[in-house]
Parts: sequence; C-alpha cells; structure tokens
Amino acid sequence: MILLIQYMLIFASVLMLVALGGCFSEHSGVINIGLEGIMVFGALGGALMMKWLPVGASALTVISLSILAAVIFGMLYSLLLAVAAINFSADQTLVGTAMNLMGTALATVIVKAMNTAANPDNVSSTIQYINAKKAFLVNIGSFEFNWFMLLALILLIASYVVLNKTRFGLRLQACGEHPQAADSVGINVYKMRYAGVLISGLLGGIGGLVYITAGVSEWKFENGVAGFGFLALAVMIFGQWKPTRIALAALL
Repeated sequence: MILLIQYMLIFASVLMLVALGGCFSEHSGVINIGLEGIMVFGALGGALMMKWLPVGASALTVISLSILAAVIFGMLYSLLLAVAAINFSADQTLVGTAMNLMGTALATVIVKAMNTAANPDNVSSTIQYINAKKAFLVNIGSFEFNWFMLLALILLIASYVVLNKTRFGLRLQACGEHPQAADSVGINVYKMRYAGVLISGLLGGIGGLVYITAGVSEWKFENGVAGFGFLALAVMIFGQWKPTRIALAALL
C-alpha cells in the first residue's frame, strides 16, 4: 500500500508539472501539443548533468544543477514552438506534433553519439545516473520520499498565485482570450505569449526529469517518455485549465 501511494504521488507530480506547463502556454493563446518533446529534452538535460557531476557532489548541488539543466533544455526546445507559432503563425498542432517526433529522435542521436565517442562498442541510447539519483530520495520509514514531490507542490501553489493573483497572470490570460483587446491597452501580446511558452518549457523540462528519475537509475532515450506528454494534456483539459483542478486530475 505504501509503495502504491509512493508511486502515485511521484507520477502525479510528473503529470501535474507538465499539465501546468501546458496551462500557461494555452492561457497565453498558444496550444502546446509538443509537451512530450519538451519532456524528453528536459530529461536529457537533467540526465546529462547527473552523469557529468562528480561522485562526491552534495545532494543540494545534484538537485539544483540537474533541475537547472532540465529547465534550460526544456525552455530552449520550447522556443521552436514559440518562434514557429508566434513569429511565423505556423499551425500550432502540426508544430507540436513535429516537436514530439523530433524530440525523441534528436535525444537518441545525441546520446548514441556521446556513448559511441566514449566507447566505440557502446551504441546504446542509455544514460546512467545511479549515484546521483540517491540525492533526490529520503527514506521516511518504509516510505521513499522524493524531493520532487515537494517541488511539485511548491510550483502548484506558485502557478495558482501567478495565474490568478498577479498582473502578469491576468495579462497572460487576456492575451489568450482576446489578444486584440490586450494589444489596444498597451500589452505586448508577442512578449506575453513567449513568456507563456517558455514557462511551459520550464515546467515540462522539470516534469521530464522527474519522470526518468521516478523509478529507475538509467534511461534509454529511444523510449521517449511513453506518452506522458499526451496524458498531461488530458489532465490539463480534465482539470479545466485551473491549477487546483489539474492537481486533483493528476492524482486521479
């Protein structure tokens, strides 16, 4: 029973984080179908950081730098959607679908190239982070607490406050609901939509890192993230684009 609760909480954290990312993007007026590709690249950034960090690195260093790498990779990859959809008015659904297909392929090629460069006989797409993963875990009796559970709760509260209680959040929603009206009162719609997409990249990247560290100590990137990006979209829709309801939908 404890194991069931443990895995329910960590995978609910993944779904919630990625769904919140999609929520920010859609509130700005950009449909982010490419969450799965963003998750893959966030996972890649975090996994590479965990692989390259020295064995004796402190838990705080491992956690902070891995999250930072996942955030940077996720945001950089989300820029593809931002540039295509915002600057060039490309079809958002097609761009997102292409990002999902390309994300797994690019990550696989990058990891295989790195493994082959280190050892010509190693043509796998696997990254190991056995020692680094221990930094995220704290044993409380028989319950294995993951610091990402706490991070997900903090980001949920922050998302609720930002979207509903701040000028930025209200302007973001105005740009999604009625961009012409927002533009007429001096709001830079392009700038706000870029912010929404980049925030989705930030949260999606962290979600990808949480996913690959949830139950294993290595990840084969040719597997992608097993459709969790699409599950997160379903959670976002089921939660009616509201942070608190998204959290409940993720737990469900």
